[in-house]
Amino acid sequence: MILVTGATGTVGREVVAQLAAAGAPVRALVRDPGKAAALLPAGVDLAPGDLDRPATLAAALQGVEKVFLLSPADPRQVEQQGNVILAARRAGVGHVVKMSALGASTGSPVSLLRWHRQTEKELEKSGVAYTHLRPHFFMQNMLGMAAAIAAQGVVHAPMKDGRVSIVDARDIAAVAVGVLTRAGHEGKTYDVTGPEALSYADMAGKISAAIDKQVTYVNVPFTEARRDLVGAGMPEWLADSLLGLYGLFGAGHGSLVTNVVAEVAKKQPRTFDEFAREHAAAFRG
Repeated sequence: MILVTGATGTVGREVVAQLAAAGAPVRALVRDPGKAAALLPAGVDLAPGDLDRPATLAAALQGVEKVFLLSPADPRQVEQQGNVILAARRAGVGHVVKMSALGASTGSPVSLLRWHRQTEKELEKSGVAYTHLRPHFFMQNMLGMAAAIAAQGVVHAPMKDGRVSIVDARDIAAVAVGVLTRAGHEGKTYDVTGPEALSYADMAGKISAAIDKQVTYVNVPFTEARRDLVGAGMPEWLADSLLGLYGLFGAGHGSLVTNVVAEVAKKQPRTFDEFAREHAAAFRG
């Protein structure tokens, strides 16, 4: 049995769906089974549980051999994921696959990247076999800009001409499924990227081609971007982390391209051209 935490999010939902499609026994840890049932494939075992309530994890881990460890961004991430790691060790789980982030480091200026590395280190010290997946920026993040693209024909971001090897969340999930269902990945760390490094101007051009309408990239100052993010309801700590990532990308630290999707998931990664065409209706509005 494979337990997936964060099972109703962008990547977690895909991991559950792809495991189920492959015929692997999969259990989803969810806060509300009723709501989760509408989002996940029929027949998936739904286990109620909460990463903030360690006592709820033991039952969900009964009979589980492997765990895909994912949780939403949160200042308590190290504690929350640490609860799962401890419970997994106590339950005799054989392998934990952690969803981390590209650039995870205790010395990073970005809090999210520090927290991911702290959790990786906890997992490494736990005695449970582990694999770290460090994906790059999701293609699906661009869908958050679809309304502005449709209404104004613009993409706003504070990244100058930096390039990122943006990756489809479905390909990240496919790598996770490869690791969870095939042997030989224990003790390894995988940087998961798309097939090419693109600037926001490049992505705007590819969306333009997909919707047959001019889309322009506009670089914005960090202060303006932060004001807009916080004004839209994003917590200040998350806005600062996101802007920290943009700063790293804009400085040229986001252009790494790897072959992990092809080598581990045994498939070619989706290109941004394919993604833009698939979601053309959203970008057109």
